[in-house]
Amino acid sequence: MFWRNNILAVLLLCCTWCLATSEEFHEALTFRPLQDGRLATRFTFTTLLRGAYPRDPSTLQEEDESQHYAIFPLALGQVLREYAVTELHLTLNAGKWDYDHWGYPDEPGVGTGAELWAWMGESAARSVDERWKGLRNALSGQFCASLGSLDEQRTTSPELTFRPEGSLPQWGTTHQLRHGTLPSEHVCTENLTPFLKLLPCKSLTGIASLLNPHRLFDADWHGLGVHVRYLENEGIEVRLSFQSVFDPVRYSNGRRDWSLRSVFDRVIDRSCPIAHSSEIRVAIPKEETAVAITPDSYTTHAGFVYFNVSNASKPLDISMSWPDEQKFEYATVSSAVPLTHVSVRRTLKGSSQSRGRLSVSITNHMPITIQTSYLESMPWLLQFYLHSLQIYSNGVSRDDLISIVSYIPSVPHVRPTLFQAILTLPPKSTLHLSMDVIKPFLRYTEHPPDAQRGWDLPPAVLVPLLHSNSSTLDPGLSNPPSGFEQLRLPRRMYTPVLLVDLATPDFSMPYNVIIMSCTLIALIFGMVFNLLTRKFTLIRVSPEPK
Repeated sequence: MFWRNNILAVLLLCCTWCLATSEEFHEALTFRPLQDGRLATRFTFTTLLRGAYPRDPSTLQEEDESQHYAIFPLALGQVLREYAVTELHLTLNAGKWDYDHWGYPDEPGVGTGAELWAWMGESAARSVDERWKGLRNALSGQFCASLGSLDEQRTTSPELTFRPEGSLPQWGTTHQLRHGTLPSEHVCTENLTPFLKLLPCKSLTGIASLLNPHRLFDADWHGLGVHVRYLENEGIEVRLSFQSVFDPVRYSNGRRDWSLRSVFDRVIDRSCPIAHSSEIRVAIPKEETAVAITPDSYTTHAGFVYFNVSNASKPLDISMSWPDEQKFEYATVSSAVPLTHVSVRRTLKGSSQSRGRLSVSITNHMPITIQTSYLESMPWLLQFYLHSLQIYSNGVSRDDLISIVSYIPSVPHVRPTLFQAILTLPPKSTLHLSMDVIKPFLRYTEHPPDAQRGWDLPPAVLVPLLHSNSSTLDPGLSNPPSGFEQLRLPRRMYTPVLLVDLATPDFSMPYNVIIMSCTLIALIFGMVFNLLTRKFTLIRVSPEPK
């Protein structure tokens, strides 16, 4: 019996080792000081399941093969297999990302609220829409979010803007995209807890031990993301990320010095033993002021300082300071140069509760022509008048700067509006786009609990692309501008959400009627009940004795 137990233990250990060798886990933390004194951080936890393939949707009517994971998150893997999801992206953000002062984010999905989009192959057994419904309900329960509200009234297929980030297997069927947003959904502790449970070391050791919810949710901007994609000849990759923007000036008496303890109120005491690589990257500011970084056991490459968490001495507390700077001075708004090639501003004008006008201003800061895709995925609460679309460039009407790619009008209570277009931005110019909108009346049961506040509208999405024609360069430009090659890589940009004021009934009247009716009924009932149940008798009072 003793030898049999030892043999079983050895076999179990060997099986676990074989499973672990086919899976890789990497964790990284990136710090990026910003020009306005803030500090951008990005946690990345990547798990690669080598040799794995997404489930073929044609096998959904059959029983799926058993899945055995050692590092790969089982709870998420079961959902992906159940609904045959090839690629998945889920983000939950709170706040507004400032592109002009913070630049492009490390993770492009920074739209306010919840955003979910997935690529799934077609199947005769279960349609894409049916699996999309099951997917969002499963993720809603797993991450404690209201993703189940992404029904047909908020689901679109903007394939021009949301391209696959991985590979799509060739099963003989086409893939379809489903995309939905909830701008009123925010991230909080109840979303972070199931997020940490997907990590092999949880939040006990390694870089994940710095995820302190008391500090993360106190940041000026924060958001988490779950990204799943298939990489051909490699396997299935799951990338869990958490981004935040802190303001060290608030915590250090006017200085922008920071450390792990000052930002997260924690240090790294132990490394994650399962991680194949664990490193912290700190971007070196491109300024003349001297910067001091401790500890000094780091390597420098391509403008970053690298710390190997596994080999570093514990406890590990990384810090960055500006010794020659007594107090941080904020740059004036006029002198601050935007850090992105394109700036976007979107507003909803009009004080009427039935009509309005959507206005979008896009500024090209580069001396070259840029093309960008423009996406509006608007719920049927706001309906576009496409014939009123107007395009102006520097005050001149330019209808040649837009080409309508796709427009699907909304159907009340059925589907949202999908508007996609290609915009051409001349060098050093501002493009104004506007169109009339109408605000329909809602049923009284369709209003949210805070109806007087209004409805949150999802952000618009832009993907700037460099124009392929070299003749679009500004005349007199001898050399291509800095960032010329960067524009070849598309980066999604999200506008802030909008708040629309719809015609709202006076919900206080029903309560007034109920209160008045109840009061009258109580008075009448009390009087009638008193008359019917009380017995009146004549009582003679005898005179008092003398």
